[in-house]
Amino acid sequence: MAVSDAARVLALALDPDVAPAADATSGRILDAALELAAASGLRNLTMDDVARRARVGRMTVYRRFASKPALVDALTVREARRCLERIAAAVDPDDPGDERLAALFTTTLTVIREHPMLERLARFEPEALLSELTRDDSAAFRLVREFLVGLVHQGQAAGELADGDPQVLAELALRLGASFVLIPDSVLPLDDEAATRELVRTLIAPGLRPRPGRRLSGGARRGSGPGSGTRRRPAGPA
Repeated sequence: MAVSDAARVLALALDPDVAPAADATSGRILDAALELAAASGLRNLTMDDVARRARVGRMTVYRRFASKPALVDALTVREARRCLERIAAAVDPDDPGDERLAALFTTTLTVIREHPMLERLARFEPEALLSELTRDDSAAFRLVREFLVGLVHQGQAAGELADGDPQVLAELALRLGASFVLIPDSVLPLDDEAATRELVRTLIAPGLRPRPGRRLSGGARRGSGPGSGTRRRPAGPA
């Protein structure tokens, strides 16, 4: 995956229907909301507390974010985008497919463990995360899924991933990732990056590779064509 491809995939995650809060005051408000959510949870987050932490007036918060759900949505989108940017930057476009998958998996787990709000939700408010991911208009769910859909499309086009509906494969990956937030205790060697990478290479990557002989776009089959080692019968009478 070229660098420009990575930028394009990341752009898929930046839903044009969700306008980011770009001004400095909105950024301070979101920073304050993140600090409070990490300290005491989304359930206890109030607009008044956010205003005090951001050192702005209560009405300033309401002018930029009309309600607590709107504020939480904006915070969720911003943090999802930040996490996706970090994950995309960790995947070397020049690495083989298995190595990119290992980097994607291990970096995602690291982001989940290190993000203050995700860590808080995992320990004390898993139901809040479930509520965010399962509501019909969840911006975070759409952002992450479309990011993964782009990666699946590219892997399939390069012949590195098995055929399948990219939307379905992306959602399965998203649900798997959510399970690591909701069920953090594991016998998997998740604290050892080298061991986790090896686990991905040996147990996960083989199941995602195309089957030998699968039909590719254009009607060709893997393993056929010049230089593939396929024996051809000499021309002449049968």
